[in-house]
Amino acid sequence: MIHPTVVVGPGARLGDGVEIGPYAVVEAGAEIGNGCVIGAHALVGRYVRMGAGNSVGAGAVIGGDPQDLGFKAATESYVRIGNGNRIREHCTVHRAAKAGGETVVGDDCFLMVGSHVGHDSRLGNRVIMANGVLLGGHVEVGDGAFLGGGTLVHQLVKVGRMAVTQGNSSLSKSVPPYLMASGLNTVVGLNVVGLKRGGFSSAQRAEIKDAFDGLFRSGRNVSQAIAWARERSWGEASLCFWEFVEGAGKRGICGWRGRAGRGGEDREPQAGGLQTGEREN
Repeated sequence: MIHPTVVVGPGARLGDGVEIGPYAVVEAGAEIGNGCVIGAHALVGRYVRMGAGNSVGAGAVIGGDPQDLGFKAATESYVRIGNGNRIREHCTVHRAAKAGGETVVGDDCFLMVGSHVGHDSRLGNRVIMANGVLLGGHVEVGDGAFLGGGTLVHQLVKVGRMAVTQGNSSLSKSVPPYLMASGLNTVVGLNVVGLKRGGFSSAQRAEIKDAFDGLFRSGRNVSQAIAWARERSWGEASLCFWEFVEGAGKRGICGWRGRAGRGGEDREPQAGGLQTGEREN
């Protein structure tokens, strides 16, 4: 199932049942798992390690050099792709900028037409990137996140688990788990539908709402909200929310539109542990 015009470099490893369309290139050293389909004119670079059951659309470039002015082409850095991903036409996934580094795409992700994953970025499982989403270097996207068409994500920004961005959002600050982002560095509420579809119980959803209110609707800044959260016990899902906020780093988190964005002003959350346990009454 490999078209006669395909170029496969020496030492490339192709699993069972791999299909490769016309004029595609698989460079020497690349590894493609069982049952993958590589479309016409696609390029799979030599430092790509791809699992099973992935599809790569026409004209996509997987494992291209990073867009880093200091990068040396001889650097051995990688792209690692899990299983069952759909990477559509003209997507680009760049390898890491430093020797031994990795750009990672998890399992069951859907990268739609023209989306870009910058060097050293990491996508969890079941991430959806709609058409034209652009991720800068070192971006992290959590499991089940959905990035709407044309979303722009600055380097080093994190998008939390099951977060959603509306189309044409621009992010230079991080989006905590379970939230919906819109416009420039703004969250507009909880991903309520996603939480229900994700199997979160009513008690879990209520606790996540308490966490959201404690951060964005209480009048506290980020450091004050984290201090408040440390005094309570949280279930695992809500603890994930607070750990993300606490670890947001210099980029900080997006502000809430309902309170003029004050929630994102404090860029240096204090360190310290949050407690897990039963929800307080």
